[in-house]
Amino acid sequence: MLDMSDEALSIVQRSFTMKIRADAWLNGELVAADIPVAAGSEDRDRSLAVPERVTLTVPRRDRGITWDPSIDPEHPLAAYGQQLRISYGVDVGGGFEWIDRGWFLITDSGVDGDTVSVTAEGLLTLIDEAKFVGPFQPSGTFVSTVRSLVEPALTAVFDGSLIDRAIPLGMQWDGDRMAALTEVLDAWPAVAEVTADGHLLVELLTDGGTPVLDITDGQGGTVIRWSGDTSRDGAFNVVVAEGEDSTGSQVQGVAYDTDGSSPFRAGGPFSPLPVPTRVSSPLLTTVAQCRAAASARLQTLRRTAFRKLKATLVPHPGIVTGDVVSVTGAGLTARACVVEGLSLPYTPGSMSLTLRVLNG
Repeated sequence: MLDMSDEALSIVQRSFTMKIRADAWLNGELVAADIPVAAGSEDRDRSLAVPERVTLTVPRRDRGITWDPSIDPEHPLAAYGQQLRISYGVDVGGGFEWIDRGWFLITDSGVDGDTVSVTAEGLLTLIDEAKFVGPFQPSGTFVSTVRSLVEPALTAVFDGSLIDRAIPLGMQWDGDRMAALTEVLDAWPAVAEVTADGHLLVELLTDGGTPVLDITDGQGGTVIRWSGDTSRDGAFNVVVAEGEDSTGSQVQGVAYDTDGSSPFRAGGPFSPLPVPTRVSSPLLTTVAQCRAAASARLQTLRRTAFRKLKATLVPHPGIVTGDVVSVTGAGLTARACVVEGLSLPYTPGSMSLTLRVLNG
C-alpha cells in the first residue's frame, strides 16, 4: 500500500472529498504544474507487460493557458517524452494530504472540440519500446545485466535479499528488450515493478503477506457490489523448467501444485492427469535453479488462472496491485486476497478491484 497517514486512512473508509494533481515533466524538468484535470482514471493489471494506464480529460483552454498539445512538440501534454506525475488528494480538514500514485509516460494525446484527451502508460513502456538495434550479449551478473537492459531509462533498485550470480558465457538476445528482462527475472527468480517514485524495484517473488486493509460489505463496510468468475484457461498444475550446465548437459527442475487447498492441485479433481507447461533458458545452469524457476512460474501462473472476485467499493487511493487485503463477503470470512487489477477514478465515483483468492 502507498504511504498514507492514519488520519487519511480513517477518512477514506467513508465518503470523502478528493482532488487530483497532475504535473508534467520533460527531460527531468517540471514544465507544467497542477494541470486542470476535468476527468480521468487509472487502470492497473499485473498480467500485462506494462501494468499501468492513465487517461485524462483536460479543457482545451483554462485560465488563459492553451492545453492543445499539437501546437508544440515540447508542450506539457505532447507525447514526445513528457511524463506525468499523478497525486491523489484526500481532504483531511484544513487541507489535502497527497498520495503519490506514480509516474506515467504520455503515449497519446489529441484535441476534440473543447477538450484534450491524454493517455499515459507505466514507465516500463520505455523498455517495451526499445528493441535491440543489434545482438545484445550480456556479461557479468544478473544485477549488471538488468542495469544494462533498463538504464538510463529506469533506475534499477535491488532488494537486499536477492542473491546475485554470474551470467553464463555465450548468451545473446536479438530483438526484444522486454523479453530479455523477463527471462532474467524468471531465471533468478525475481519480479520487478515501477515504484511510485519512478524506480524499477527488483525483488524476490512472494505470494501472500499481511493484509494491509480489511474489505467488507454490509453495515460499516465499503464494498458496494461483488461479482466473480472461474476459468480453466492457463490452469497448469505442473511446471517443467529446463536449462544447460557448463558441460552442455541438460538440467531440469519440476514444480507440482501440491497445495491441498488449491483447486488446480495435481491429483485433485481438476484433472486426473498432470497438466504441464515448460520453460527453458540458458540462464538456468543447475537443477536447483531450474526447480526455483519452475516454482516461481507456478506462482505467476496463478495470477491469471485463479478464483477471481471483483469488488466495487468506495475509492481507496492507497491501494495498488500486489497488495494483500482481508475480504469478508462473497462467501468469504477474513480471507486473504491479492489485488491483481484495479480501476481508480480521478473524479468522485466507485473504484473496482480484481482480487485473487489465496489458496483457492
